[in-house]
Amino acid sequence: MWFRRDLRLRDNPALLAAVASAREDGDGRVVPLFVVDPALWLPSGPVRLEYLLASLGALDESLSGALLLQHGDPVEVLPEVVRAAGASSVHVSGDFAPYGTSRDAAVAHALDTVPLIATGSPYAVAPGRIRKPDDTAYRVFTPFYRAWLRHGWRAPLGPPPPDVAWWSPLECDGYPAGPGVGTLRLPPAGEQAAWDRWAAFRDSALGRYGEDRNRADLDGTSAMSHHLRFGEVHPRSLLAELGEDDETYRRELCWREFYADVLHHEPASAGRSLDARFDAEMRWSGGALADEALDAWRRGRTGYPFVDAGMRQLRAEGWVHNRVRMVVASFLVKDLHLPWQDGAREFMHWLRDGDLASNAHGWQWTAGCGTDAAPFYRVFNPVLQGLKFDPDGDYVRRYVPELRHLAGKAVHEPWNAPDGFDHGYPERMVDHATERDAALADFEAIRRPS
Repeated sequence: MWFRRDLRLRDNPALLAAVASAREDGDGRVVPLFVVDPALWLPSGPVRLEYLLASLGALDESLSGALLLQHGDPVEVLPEVVRAAGASSVHVSGDFAPYGTSRDAAVAHALDTVPLIATGSPYAVAPGRIRKPDDTAYRVFTPFYRAWLRHGWRAPLGPPPPDVAWWSPLECDGYPAGPGVGTLRLPPAGEQAAWDRWAAFRDSALGRYGEDRNRADLDGTSAMSHHLRFGEVHPRSLLAELGEDDETYRRELCWREFYADVLHHEPASAGRSLDARFDAEMRWSGGALADEALDAWRRGRTGYPFVDAGMRQLRAEGWVHNRVRMVVASFLVKDLHLPWQDGAREFMHWLRDGDLASNAHGWQWTAGCGTDAAPFYRVFNPVLQGLKFDPDGDYVRRYVPELRHLAGKAVHEPWNAPDGFDHGYPERMVDHATERDAALADFEAIRRPS
């Protein structure tokens, strides 16, 4: 069993297939393998790597210490492990991302007569399954969601039998050294931690999710994205726990599947705008001033408290509330006139839930160059967003200590307080109204025929 984005025992179709195959073909022994692949490890951000290491540790514990970690190119590692084990088959969950697809094809070729068998995927419905009546892919969420519901998904499966003979035919290469994340706070990792978090959310906040999910000052979201990212829980396991009244949460799970489907059909969209005009014709800021603006945004020093709180939360926790993600993304693209790719790279560096499809297409949705049906004209006002979704200012004060002396909603407009800048908070780097007009004018310019 080659674990990838499915670091769990419960509801793991590929793992159950491996156990069944082992019992049919031989003595019932299964090698639980994880490959530390340099092609994925080296470009990954430190937060995601530290979380992955913790998740692998939890998986290893659930396997009674039997997890085999090997370092290297899977094309070389898998045949070596198969030879050492005398394995009759290799089992995986399907991978539909650009690198994963090409890697698995190369591994299957290298294994030669030993089959690489993909069972299940990290999604309730695998990318590519949902098609329009004309057999083309969906590019708009709502019709995709309706088709996804009609298609449906299988019921969750249980854990493997308790008497599986886990074993390792080779000496484990061990855990690579973690990059370290300083004072950044990571939550508990692993399958049990995922279920503990889900139970807490389900019992206390799921019923109010539709009302509270946009409130940055409340614990109103499930914060399950990193657990789903590493497959510590399968989405259909969560879907099975939702009732008729939980439509909003069901839609959010579908957004993840929609973006994976879009990336599956458009692999280049991981780094290129689906609307090619944004890469080829849009006027973006450049030079030293653009570098300074990007740095101020990264460090949470824009002078807009709601934006700055979000960027500081990113560096403090490796996670950002979804409403705030949209606001900080809109500010980068439409107030600072910087391409969404700059922000997407920053997010992937810091996010513990960094997922290529969700990150790239979430950014494109906000930037107006992706799958959204009402694109560039949606410009988030960073002040009004703060007043609406952090009405008492608690979220801003949590992450921006220079403004903790301001009470209530006054924290969102320190320029209106006589002592607003007394503790080192910066002045606004741009005027939102002016930059909004400039962004819309730039967009109009690329819409006009040449």
